[in-house]
Amino acid sequence: MSIQAIKGVKDILPADMPAWQHLEKIAREIFENYGFSEIRVPVFEYTELFARSIGASTDIVEKEMYTFDDRDGRKLTLRPEGTAGVVRALIEHKLYADNQLVKLYYMGPMFRHERPQKGRYRQFHQVGVESLGGTHPHVDIEILVMLHRLFARLGITGLTLQVNSLGDAACRDGYRDVLKRYLKAKLPDLCADCQRRYETNPLRVLDCKVDAEKFADSPVMLDHLCGDCKDHFAVVETGLKTLGIPFVVNPRLVRGLDYYTRTTFELVMEHAGAQNTVAAGGRYDGLVKEIGGPAIPGIGFALGVERAVSLLNTELLKPRRPQLYIAALGNAAVGLMLPVVHALRNEGIGVETDYTGASLKSQMKKADKYEAAYTLIVGEQEMVSRTAVLRNMATKEQIAVSLDRVVEEVRSRVKT
Repeated sequence: MSIQAIKGVKDILPADMPAWQHLEKIAREIFENYGFSEIRVPVFEYTELFARSIGASTDIVEKEMYTFDDRDGRKLTLRPEGTAGVVRALIEHKLYADNQLVKLYYMGPMFRHERPQKGRYRQFHQVGVESLGGTHPHVDIEILVMLHRLFARLGITGLTLQVNSLGDAACRDGYRDVLKRYLKAKLPDLCADCQRRYETNPLRVLDCKVDAEKFADSPVMLDHLCGDCKDHFAVVETGLKTLGIPFVVNPRLVRGLDYYTRTTFELVMEHAGAQNTVAAGGRYDGLVKEIGGPAIPGIGFALGVERAVSLLNTELLKPRRPQLYIAALGNAAVGLMLPVVHALRNEGIGVETDYTGASLKSQMKKADKYEAAYTLIVGEQEMVSRTAVLRNMATKEQIAVSLDRVVEEVRSRVKT
């Protein structure tokens, strides 16, 4: 039996790449316009990094991480998300040393041992940003506006930005007590995960995809915010309205990671069922200190590339086709055209050819298959006359070009 890809992972084939490259190109343009710089961190880290940052009681740490022992007996984990590694790099390299706002973005694969389903894989890809060092709510607004602009540039519609505030340590403990009293009467009817979360992290109960409808009347964090958190969220709301960014307040929005505080948000698809989140993020003011760094606040988001790509209009995103196909007929013609092929490529002109010197009929079929804009035909007759035939494949018009000046002639006629 032939070896196949592991369950839950997929190959990204050449036909898929234009959409991926388009998304990454637009993301880079927007992020760098906002002053963000790219960072690349390892795909595996010491396990305790994720246990400390994401939270030991989260589903990711308890059920989904790919963890293994290395030869030295240390536990390593394939990264399940991007923020923890970026924050670890911030601390290790003291990127905060000049007291400036540190604005970073990343792209790459993540790994979670989840049940594979449409748009959800065990190796998946994220594009994310992290803004570290600022507590002002305008930093939150900048992140949310950037997320909105990204999807607007991509032409992806039908998305709703949901925002909420999860408060901070000064007000969340009180809300947790109120929530536990509310949930206690419902415990016998809740799923096993909710019963476990009730003890370890009751806010996560509201994030349950199985029992969500049972919490329609639950107390909400917005009613228990302290004065500072309430003012912070009010500024965020006002700023989004001022800038014309559409959003809705979802008071029961709870992210699946323990490190979130204050502003939290998701970008969700309409009518897409339980797995409808395209991008998500929030503020994490205590994370850097939790991992071992100074008390530096942060906020960021990540988007799922596979899901975002599935929403793109790919009709306009096709693989790049060669501008020119050189049909060299016979070994002598192949040898004569070899330097021409590479000279034109050095000029930035996409060129394909067949080094076997096959028949004209065979090579014209290949030119059609490549969808080349032009074909340059060189055979024995052309070598004698020192002219080649340049054919426009769309109009079928042909002109003779000098073999002595073939590179210059083709360059002047073939649009680069």
